[in-house]
Amino acid sequence: MTIPYPTIQPTPAIAAVTPPSGAPRPRVTFLGTGYLGATYAICYAELGYEVLGFDVDADKIAMLNAGQVPIHEPGLDELLKRNLAAGRLRFSTDIAETAEFGDVHFICVGTPQRAGGMGADLSYVEASVTSLAQHLTRKALIVGKSTVPVGTAEWVEQLVGKHTPNDLGVEVAWSPEFLQEGFAVDDVLRPNRIVVGVKSEWANGMLYAAHKGVFDLAATEDREVPLVVTDFATAELVKVAANAFLATKISFINAMAEVCEASGGDVTQLARAIGYDPRIGNRFLQAGLGFGGACLPKDIRAFQARAQELGAGEALRFLHEVDLINLRRRTRVLQLAADLLGRRSGPAGPDFSGTRIAVLGATFKPNTDDVRDAPALAVAALLQKAGADVHVYDPQGSENARRAVPELTYEAGINEAVADADLVCVLTEWADFRNADPVALGELVAGRKVVDGRNCLDSTLWTQAGWEYRGMGRP
Repeated sequence: MTIPYPTIQPTPAIAAVTPPSGAPRPRVTFLGTGYLGATYAICYAELGYEVLGFDVDADKIAMLNAGQVPIHEPGLDELLKRNLAAGRLRFSTDIAETAEFGDVHFICVGTPQRAGGMGADLSYVEASVTSLAQHLTRKALIVGKSTVPVGTAEWVEQLVGKHTPNDLGVEVAWSPEFLQEGFAVDDVLRPNRIVVGVKSEWANGMLYAAHKGVFDLAATEDREVPLVVTDFATAELVKVAANAFLATKISFINAMAEVCEASGGDVTQLARAIGYDPRIGNRFLQAGLGFGGACLPKDIRAFQARAQELGAGEALRFLHEVDLINLRRRTRVLQLAADLLGRRSGPAGPDFSGTRIAVLGATFKPNTDDVRDAPALAVAALLQKAGADVHVYDPQGSENARRAVPELTYEAGINEAVADADLVCVLTEWADFRNADPVALGELVAGRKVVDGRNCLDSTLWTQAGWEYRGMGRP
């Protein structure tokens, strides 16, 4: 039986279905225990579900079963330990056990950018779906959560049909994730919306049952969680469209920063003024070093590549410029650094030989240890390549950064990083850096010069403390 589209329900009223396992509520599995899968698995156990997390990485599974989260995400460690102790949560490398356990299987593996291209690499999706499907012995629902090109759900459905007997009646659905690193626990437990792409009433009912804990929590807190029930293609497009919109908004204000730098305007005041317009809003209007991380950069590139394959490439041509604006902000930091240090730029850029530069921040945003495509770390590497002696400190990301860019020097704290520095670059807006005492730091450096790559410092406070201050898009 098919269902009409689209359906938007603030208060869901969907017919109950009996989980194929016979359990009172669906048993859920999460295939892939990286940032996405581990967070969802732990939080769904907190909502009262029986949960099994699966991964082929035995070391990661051992860490999780020992109560250690392999990523930094505020609040997740405590939830992991509590739900392991309660017996609702466990992790495994056994795909047969995973297939037997679950009623609803969420696919949470990575979809990185393809080597040598812009499109998404779906090999991890294919491997996990195929392996799971081959071990299923009863009806189940396979739900994609990974960010994928539109059309992937139909392809997954074909994979499942190829590797499972028809009489099992295994179905596929899609339900994109909208996690923000640093806020992911709340994003799972208290989402601002749930989107599901389904083809049958049974799949719709199973997904509602798998999300009922979220709706119940909302009811106890007097909130509503909108539910959008739609088709496969729309569900897939929601995530990439949202990421493309956010990337565009960030790059727009950074483009305005370029204009302000050329004209003498102040992008922080500009952003505040236009943000009061309710049609625009003030979120994601913080000019600075630009976006990074594991999602926005690769997702907008994959979106462009898929649109090109579909013959709609012209519609997303603007995303190429969004990407270019974002990348230009990294080289702008080098220009500001050269200006402060009195270094001229040649055809290959500025030469920082003989200088010591402190870089505060290595992660792509605060409250995470994720350094994937982190602008801060990229700039630190560019400074080092240009001859600077670069000393980096990050409250959570130093170990990951050390593995990614080992040639930099990593310090244990702010004071060690800035000691004897000719220039300080604040490149991730950690609270430790925003609230740092410029007077105290001024006693440690060789030169009171600072580049505020995130416009997160109080420029008046720093200049009063004797620092030469340069922000992004500020006079």
